Amino acid sequence: MVLNYIWIAFFLIAFGVALVKLVFFGDVNVFTEVMNSTYASARTGFEISLGLTGVLSLWLGVMKIGERGGMVELFSRAVSPLFSRLFPGIPENHPASGSILMNISANMLGLDNAATPFGLKAMQELQEINPRKETASDPMIMFLVLNASGLTLIPVTIMVYRAQLGAANPADVFIPIMIATFVSTLAGMIAVCLKQRINIFNSVIMGFFLGMAGIIGGLTVLFRSIPQERISTVSGLAANIFLFSIIVLFIVKALHRRINIFDAFIDGAREGFKTAVTIIPFLIAILVGIGIFRASGAMDFLMDGLRDLVALTGLDTRWVDGMPVALMKPLSGSGARGMMIDAMTTFGADSFTGRLSAVFQGAADTTFYIVAVYYGAVNIKNSRYTVPCALLADLAGIIAAIFAAYLFFGREGI
Repeated sequence: MVLNYIWIAFFLIAFGVALVKLVFFGDVNVFTEVMNSTYASARTGFEISLGLTGVLSLWLGVMKIGERGGMVELFSRAVSPLFSRLFPGIPENHPASGSILMNISANMLGLDNAATPFGLKAMQELQEINPRKETASDPMIMFLVLNASGLTLIPVTIMVYRAQLGAANPADVFIPIMIATFVSTLAGMIAVCLKQRINIFNSVIMGFFLGMAGIIGGLTVLFRSIPQERISTVSGLAANIFLFSIIVLFIVKALHRRINIFDAFIDGAREGFKTAVTIIPFLIAILVGIGIFRASGAMDFLMDGLRDLVALTGLDTRWVDGMPVALMKPLSGSGARGMMIDAMTTFGADSFTGRLSAVFQGAADTTFYIVAVYYGAVNIKNSRYTVPCALLADLAGIIAAIFAAYLFFGREGI
């Protein structure tokens, strides 16, 4: 229901803003631009779905090998102590736990092409135990919010963009991004735990929080000891070794069980193809809503108003120049990436705004895209409180990103 109201709001606000621009500013092209954006967004949604088809077929085929070979079951047992508390609605040793673990691991390593298929597989398995097939279950909501919070330990892509745009030290945003994304994930998880009455002070859950903090601290020390020019190479190599090792482990375990590996892969690939086709209408719907919101100028009015409001308080307004990335990130990953690149090009990769935009980009994930794709794949119509909790995580990440940017880079450019 929440997504339904947000989607309607996109259209109504876009129409209102476009009408104001036509009547009061004489912009005769605004409605043409809005309509062109609907066609472009619909085409983009279809192209993304087509692009996902091959990747989904590949990784769901691999997951099917792991499932029949028993490797997913082993993963489920390994995370059972934590997941039994965060996801009390998932039966013990259910394969969904293994798929969720694979998805979260891939996200943390920045492996988007692998994370989405693992996540869609998890959603299909969660749907099997969902008593109300059109309504999001509690485990689904926790899983989606964790995804939307975007916990990433190695933001390789952002560092690569900074290097391409001439940053003196492309990895200088690494620690601020880790701080922001950790705060975002923590806020989202706590919000869902409170809503679902999960005890966040449980020793296992607290151990997870402290463990994640330790991992972030350890990676910070590690990456500070590596020459800056090698960080992207080392992190990318580690991520790909991890991914290929998973594939080999699945195959070896399946060989041990003497299953037909090729047939298992084909069965999983068929599921991947069907899933990709199912996603298309949901993805087109959300991207069209986002597209008209941008094309109407509503985003520009929002940013101008925010800048004027901050200026009235006498506070530093530099952070407002990076806000288009923060506001676009929940709506569109590619849109936020484009705005990040634009900010670094306009203000400089090593400017406060350029760095802040990179931290915003890494602080959270594309909430509405994730909700549309994951819930669309299993025909969930009622998302319940998924979007509010995910947006709360996004907000926490934005605030943390601003504080981290001022802490690390605030004196530069004054």
